[in-house]
Amino acid sequence: LGTLDKADSGEVWIKDTAISTLSKKNLAKFRNKEIGFIFQFHHLLPEFTAFENVMMPAWIGKLGKEKEKRANELLNFIGLANRKSHKPGQLSGGEQQRVAVARAIINTPSVLFADEPSGNLDSRNADELHNLFFKLRDEFGQTIVIVTHNRDLAESADRKIIMKDGDLC
Repeated sequence: LGTLDKADSGEVWIKDTAISTLSKKNLAKFRNKEIGFIFQFHHLLPEFTAFENVMMPAWIGKLGKEKEKRANELLNFIGLANRKSHKPGQLSGGEQQRVAVARAIINTPSVLFADEPSGNLDSRNADELHNLFFKLRDEFGQTIVIVTHNRDLAESADRKIIMKDGDLC
């Protein structure tokens, strides 16, 4: 779904675009604009501040100046406006993961994919992150696909699909 691998069969369509028809360059552009990724580990760049990490996809997409206001709004939305000049090593694990969320949505993607996003967090920070996902859904209408082993998060989802032994149940 994240377009990182090619489909073995069938087609993947996102926003009226058949992914298989895109060149590598256009696929990278499409992915940067239309898909946000959050992984179990935040993968923030350690030499950059929280603000700079959030801005990275916008800079890659050559949208830097027009996205600076949004980056500040997102940092405020996730409760880190006062930490925007801190580097990842100066942030807690929960704060780092929230920066990763802001980075994933800076370009206003059509869909946000989260792969075990709270798997590396303690229960308090995991709960805060889960609540943030529901705020993103409610306030921004953000579509979020979450892969998780966390039963509480799965039970809170609008829709749940279970995969067991490689099969959808």
